[in-house]
Amino acid sequence: MTAALISSIASLRRQLTHVRQANHTIGLVPTMGALHAGHVRLLEQARVDCETVVASIFVNPLQFDRPDDLQRYPRTLEADRELCDRIGVDFVFAPSVDEIYPGAPECTVNVGRLADHLCGRFRPGHFASVATVVMKFFDIVQPQRAYFGEKDAQQLAIIRRMVADLNVPLQVIGIATVREPDGLALSSRNLRLSPEERALATALVRALRQADSAVAAGERDPAAIQRAAVATIPADPALRLEYLELVDPVDMQPVERIDKPVLVAGALWVGSTRLIDNLLSTPKATPQ
Repeated sequence: MTAALISSIASLRRQLTHVRQANHTIGLVPTMGALHAGHVRLLEQARVDCETVVASIFVNPLQFDRPDDLQRYPRTLEADRELCDRIGVDFVFAPSVDEIYPGAPECTVNVGRLADHLCGRFRPGHFASVATVVMKFFDIVQPQRAYFGEKDAQQLAIIRRMVADLNVPLQVIGIATVREPDGLALSSRNLRLSPEERALATALVRALRQADSAVAAGERDPAAIQRAAVATIPADPALRLEYLELVDPVDMQPVERIDKPVLVAGALWVGSTRLIDNLLSTPKATPQ
């Protein structure tokens, strides 16, 4: 099956009108391209769940806080389309920047306090830009289901809240993080890592697993867990920890004591590449 490559909003809407007239369920997988096995998992689940699958490929300039990061972001449309063909995606929507933003947007989505911590603390405006472009794609495609990776946990929480608060009639489905055999979470940014940096990159998941083990063992003090986890990261000049926090998995706020599942999340610079990862940690049950 060959996925139809569409670049205009009007054309995609025309195509999807026929799909809706046939009462087909539409699944949307929003991506920025450079597709890897993590994206494959999203697309495959959408293919199982839905009669029509739309994969969007759009590198959203508004969510990049550094021009060099936007410039370096991998763009592999032909390879991405071939992958979508193999999975059986129906439509690949790959619009230009001008198609999505014919002018600088004045009206955007306000994501509120869900962006106060984790990545939002270090990237002001990032999640408002993500939520805005995702909302635009929701309006363009009007899917019944939309699929996102749990690796971007803060993004997923914000999108779920946006859908609830704005009464968007769709189901947001989170798909578990796909990892390399050594635990490194798959990311398009991993392509930037040198062999030496790739060997160091697992420091983040090891720190998160240290925190997860402490939570599971019954430690209740987030600060103590954080200190022990941070201490596992090697003192290497190529590594710079941006944050490692324990937050509520729904509202992304720090917790003072662990008495229910928490999200342990971190961001680590490896050379000039910023990696993020997280684990959902469940505390040991207290005997009755």
